[in-house]
Amino acid sequence: MLRSLSLRRSLHPHHRHLIILSSSSSSTTTIPGARPDPIRPFCTAAAAAATSSSSSEVRKYLGYAALVLFCGAGTYYSFPFPDNAKHKKAQLFRYAPLPEDLHTVSNWSGTHEVQTRFFHQPESLAQLEGVVREADAKRARIRPVGSGLSPNGIGLSRVGMVNLALMDRVLEVDKERKTVRVEAGIRVQQLVDGIKEHGLTLQNFASIREQQIGGIVQVGAHGTGARLPPIDEQVISMKLVTPAMGTIEVSKEKDPELFYLARCGLGGLGVVAEVTLQCVDRQELVEHTTVSTMQEIKKNHKKLLSENKHVKYLHIPYTDTVVVVTCNPVSKWKGPPKLKPKYTVDEALQHVRQLYQESLQKYRPEVKSSNDDEPDINELSFTELRDKLLALDPLNKDHVIKVNEAEAEFWKKSEGYRVGWSDEILGFDCGGQQWVSETCYPAGTLSKPSMKDLEFIEELKRLIEKEDIPAPAPIEQRWTARSKSPMSPASSPAEDDIFSWVGIIMYLPTSDARQRKEITEEFFHYRRLTQKQLWDRYSAYEHWAKIEVPKENEELAALQARLRKRFPVDAYNKARRELDPNKILSNNKLEKLFPPSESP
Repeated sequence: MLRSLSLRRSLHPHHRHLIILSSSSSSTTTIPGARPDPIRPFCTAAAAAATSSSSSEVRKYLGYAALVLFCGAGTYYSFPFPDNAKHKKAQLFRYAPLPEDLHTVSNWSGTHEVQTRFFHQPESLAQLEGVVREADAKRARIRPVGSGLSPNGIGLSRVGMVNLALMDRVLEVDKERKTVRVEAGIRVQQLVDGIKEHGLTLQNFASIREQQIGGIVQVGAHGTGARLPPIDEQVISMKLVTPAMGTIEVSKEKDPELFYLARCGLGGLGVVAEVTLQCVDRQELVEHTTVSTMQEIKKNHKKLLSENKHVKYLHIPYTDTVVVVTCNPVSKWKGPPKLKPKYTVDEALQHVRQLYQESLQKYRPEVKSSNDDEPDINELSFTELRDKLLALDPLNKDHVIKVNEAEAEFWKKSEGYRVGWSDEILGFDCGGQQWVSETCYPAGTLSKPSMKDLEFIEELKRLIEKEDIPAPAPIEQRWTARSKSPMSPASSPAEDDIFSWVGIIMYLPTSDARQRKEITEEFFHYRRLTQKQLWDRYSAYEHWAKIEVPKENEELAALQARLRKRFPVDAYNKARRELDPNKILSNNKLEKLFPPSESP
């Protein structure tokens, strides 16, 4: 499964894959380019001789041809281009080839894509400083982009980008203070592997490990655990390369106001070059997976949040199934549990495999189980099987319900324990390419949960059923403590506050453009309904890596006003003006989300 930013060199007449910034187990789909079409004559002597048309008919079609040629020439010379953009000029009856230096960059889900000439990958701090200095002098944008995992493509820019994948070293480890200083391009898994020999690890993890540290911090990413804050809280100092002030180091001792603002700075206050993180002792965890119902969850919710280091719920739409996953350190006295799972992996997957075979006969009866083009379903994981099932009819509610019911059955037969190191246990197979909207909202305090987090889910599931939304599973629900970073969706001055994070999804299990477009339209309908019914009432705000900019001006203005109610937009824009006056680190998404204040 591809978990990386994809970068391709655009060539004519086809696109050639240039580089992938991380390993993958599936190939990147290339997009065929346009081929020149042969010129079709409007009228020929042979055609005229073969018909019995009058001379007036011939003159009429010759007139049409002349009109088309005249309009084409007029268009060509009426829209001038600079010399460096000659490839954009129209060529009658031909497609203009793309330039050799144009690269196509897309995010992991393939939902956002740009073409750019400039994709900088410095190998050192000195090189990064040079790139930023030169770009600022030319007023050329170089938007910081990480691994390209953000569903909304927040790091993409057509004008140019800077990526720190080649700045990925562990610079310093302090075992006594349990801190590590790294270059910001290092991936989470690289970092964890690099410090485990020192007996250290990160306090918490997001679902996957391919994120660059700079990116995961800047967008306010998070793991789960009501006692554990989002990942930006692990940052104790940062080195920023800024266009206006050069390279600066910020911490709670050095310019604390800027430090807290820049920890979740969305890449707009400087290119994060180095990060110093607070670590914890490396430890083994016991993961316990159980299946419950909402009624049972309500009785035990406070206990589950307060007594488990990590906890998350997976809600299955159109069922009452709630999968509860808790993770805690292995007991020093009892050791890991020795209970064996009741079912084998094959037994847990049996119902899902059977549904796929039945669905295949219904939707594609011409496909035989022995077909060499079909993968052996016994070799597929649960998430791969789910993708293949949904691909057969992704927007058919009844089909999606069957898939959800099969998922609920899979989890019932997957109850049990798993033991491993924290970086192995806390990951989560999110499935294939997908649209996702994740919101964060207050859920009371650790000592007194408000229960609003569960009310939100109940209303969401009722909305799904009322509107017949073909909503796949799971609806993932996680929790964090507060963050002191003012731009974090979990920002709060109260130390005991907790926040719930809820993600809704629709998978993109097909490469068919028409089908992907239909899924996209249905997902945004789903998202708009949740926004209208739930967001304001629960003070829910989207994750920065998942927020989408509305196309309609009225909706955009409403979003901008809403963000101002929650975040210190004026202070953020002021810092941007001081550190990046020419906006070379910005992109269209950032400009639309944070327009300058109209007040003097």
